[in-house]
Amino acid sequence: MSADTGDRRFVVSDEAIPRLPHGFRMQFEPAQDSWVLLYPEGLIQLNGPAAEILKRVDGKTTVAQLIADLSAAFNGAELRADVEHFLKEASNYGWIV
Repeated sequence: MSADTGDRRFVVSDEAIPRLPHGFRMQFEPAQDSWVLLYPEGLIQLNGPAAEILKRVDGKTTVAQLIADLSAAFNGAELRADVEHFLKEASNYGWIV
């Protein structure tokens, strides 16, 4: 699914600070028992890992902090490659800027 926002794309680096584009927001949908990403023309149902990453995208947290927080939350798991891959894909889809 794609949501072309016209905003600039996010470049993944440790110091980069991802944020949701204007008009996007995360919300838990009890009926679907999952997190969704809402945007003006649609909705994206997120799987568990995507939701865990995007819940930490607040426009203040760097990629390095986000990875460290996820690693701590998941018992020290090495998540860098997966998180960076997801952030690149999310940027390609226009879910983060």
